[in-house]
Amino acid sequence: MLFNTVATALDWLGIVVFAISGALVASRKQMDIVGFALLGVATGIGGGSLRDVLLGLTPVFWVRQPEYLLTCAAVSSVVFFTAHLAHSRYRLLLWFDALGLALFAVTGAERALGAGAAPTVAVAMGVVTATFGGVIRDVLGGEMPVVLSREVYVTAALVGAGAFVASTHLGVSREVAVAVGFTAGFLVRGAALSRGWTLPRYRGRAGRTLDEIERLD
Repeated sequence: MLFNTVATALDWLGIVVFAISGALVASRKQMDIVGFALLGVATGIGGGSLRDVLLGLTPVFWVRQPEYLLTCAAVSSVVFFTAHLAHSRYRLLLWFDALGLALFAVTGAERALGAGAAPTVAVAMGVVTATFGGVIRDVLGGEMPVVLSREVYVTAALVGAGAFVASTHLGVSREVAVAVGFTAGFLVRGAALSRGWTLPRYRGRAGRTLDEIERLD
């Protein structure tokens, strides 16, 4: 019972945090209140919607519980009137996004395990839940999707979801598994933001000349 309460609270917190991040993108693009609501809703429920569809959990969660949809719209409307109070909306966006990423990586993986998915699939669903809403937000907001940038983003979601699933299968309590997964995901993403961590990038190399190929033959 306690875990269900904690999981539900984290799910709601993730929805709210991601809705705020979507609305902050709308503020940077100077959209009207409808644009705020659109980006906030799409960011808040986008990843969870794809997760439920892939898991065959239809109708998706916000169709069964429309209060999720209404909450995203309400939170986005509040940001419309308060976004100007933030000194750096982009920096604030990144940290709200990091918090939502860690939360959704765990709740997405937990929802998949609850639906009977294999551990590997649960980790993948955690990553989908944590990242897809941000992709929609960035595309609709005309931003470079953060998953395509040099940011450590998907990796952080993978670490968080993987830590949760691994902890669960090691037999620790679910409350501890949630804490471990959330902490791992948030620390990786937060460290990447603070220290500028990036993964190694592919670097092109000059191809072999015809003479070199002939010598190999």
